[in-house]
This record gives sequence, C-alpha cells and structure tokens, in this order.
Amino acid sequence: MVIPTRVFIHGLESTSRGTKGTFFRKRYPAMIIEDFVGPIHQRMEKLNHLLENQNDLILVGSSYGGLMAAIYSCSNERSVKKLILLAPALNLPEFIPYLNVRTDVPTIIFHGRRDDLVPPQEIKNIARAIFANLSYHLLDDDHVLRKSFTDLNWDELLRLP
Repeated sequence: MVIPTRVFIHGLESTSRGTKGTFFRKRYPAMIIEDFVGPIHQRMEKLNHLLENQNDLILVGSSYGGLMAAIYSCSNERSVKKLILLAPALNLPEFIPYLNVRTDVPTIIFHGRRDDLVPPQEIKNIARAIFANLSYHLLDDDHVLRKSFTDLNWDELLRLP
C-alpha cells in the first residue's frame, strides 16, 4: 500500500500555526506543514526544496497557498497525485504563466460563495481551463471557509485516488 505524502500550504497572511495548520497538525501528525514567507519565488523555492524527491503527493493549499499548490502541481504533475484547493488565488498575476497548461492531476476545489477576496466564478472558470479532472464545490461560506472547513471529510479527501 502506497502511503501518500500530505502537504498543507497556508495562505499569504497566515502561518503553519493558523486554524487550518493547527487542525491538520493535530489530525495528521505526519503531514508536512511549514511556514512560507516572502515573495512568491522565495515561497516556491522553499516548497520545491521541501518536496524534492517526493512522490505520491497530496497537496492542500489555502488561498495564496492554493496558488502555490497549483503552480507546484502544474510544474511537477508526475509527483502530485491529488490537489485540494481552498479558495485558491488563481486569479493573481503569478499564475499567468500556467494559464496555458492542462493537467490531469485530480483536483478538488472548495470555495465559499460569500468570498470577498477571491472571486468564486472567476476561479471556477480558470480552474475548468487548467484542471482536466476537476471537482468544484461552491459552499455557503466565506473566504476562509469558517463554517465548513472542519466538516469536510478530510480522511477521505487525503486518501490517494
């Protein structure tokens, strides 16, 4: 049985000790949960170093961390087995170089319909163009998925496809 390497990537103004990082650390102690700071190239350099020579990855990215997870997945498709994006900031200029990529990585997006930071419909349109194997879920929630995050079936979500 293959055991996946699970990774959580926090948002721009969060840390590994935020609500989601704390939740994952408690429930999935082997999950890679690091702090990312600085501009995107610095954050991606750290992520690339952390995941060097890793396979069977399940990446969970929240907001700006969703952007990072998507960039990593588009650049390392063979290593990533599943991508879970929480209100991913795919509408930022940093993702422009990947708008012509088409990836088959199984991708699940959860987005709050009341998100006032990252527009759900715009993200859905971008995601449909990039992720061939997409499952998109619009939830009755806000940007941080305050109401629904802990209710998601994480045991199932964090299994290999």
